[in-house]
Amino acid sequence: MSTPVIHVSQEVQDAVRENRPVVALESTIFTHGLPRPRNLDVALEAEAGLRAQGVTPATIGVFNGVATVGLSTEQITELSNTDNIAKASLRDLPVVRALGIHGGTTVAATAFLAHHAGVKVFSTGGLGGVHHGASETFDESADMTTLAQIPILVISAGVKSILDIPATLERFETLNIPVIGYGTTKYPGFYVTDSGFSIGYSVDTPEEVAAVVTARDELGLPQSVLLANPVAADKQLPPEQLDDILARAWAEADKQGISGNASTPFLLDFIQKDTKGLSLDVNVEVYRGNVALGGLVATALTR
Repeated sequence: MSTPVIHVSQEVQDAVRENRPVVALESTIFTHGLPRPRNLDVALEAEAGLRAQGVTPATIGVFNGVATVGLSTEQITELSNTDNIAKASLRDLPVVRALGIHGGTTVAATAFLAHHAGVKVFSTGGLGGVHHGASETFDESADMTTLAQIPILVISAGVKSILDIPATLERFETLNIPVIGYGTTKYPGFYVTDSGFSIGYSVDTPEEVAAVVTARDELGLPQSVLLANPVAADKQLPPEQLDDILARAWAEADKQGISGNASTPFLLDFIQKDTKGLSLDVNVEVYRGNVALGGLVATALTR
């Protein structure tokens, strides 16, 4: 029997068919975003937390070239412990398939695969967006253009703090992607509750989020809805501390001549070391909160 192009686990297939709540989870958070062994702990904790809510987790990644919606615990464990694993965005899926290799899926690839499987809710940490200096480098995340074409709900704590946040919000507007705050009109900045920029709408309950998603589908619109869920104020990095760290991080990147794709891992590593690991703790808190909210919204969508 031939291997399917996209494998959807029986558990996820059954839950989608029976209109039970399902939440998609990306794999780059444990293949690229967190150090071992914490990466595996966080991945399995997210799944366990959803199951405790009565929600089916659909962790998504590429295993031996097969894009998989609903990775098994054994597969998650292997991906978590694989060195130099491919970071698979949507453009990379045919390459990793042809080469038969493992891949951690980004927001763009995860959203595509989740929608293919009929999953309506996707919880992640932070989104990609417009990088500083993009007017010259054209360095923008594929997350944005992909989410303009995939009707799914994406729950995040905003975009990563190292990005050009106002430019990213402008691009979301241009791409007709609605950005809604959960209990706030202050757009979060991943590590911080408030990035300093505002958005036009907020919702206060999972039911209101579900109503927006349903309205989007009734209108036949093709784009994602972005729900910005800020990290709790008492769990965030002190905003003034983050501003200082970012200024020094950018200065060091310039000094070392680091630019382009190398910028993001350099800056995130700088922040982690400078905060003595506190930024990792915030990262985990962000993810934990978004996964829990995803479970509530997925449940509301089944009512």
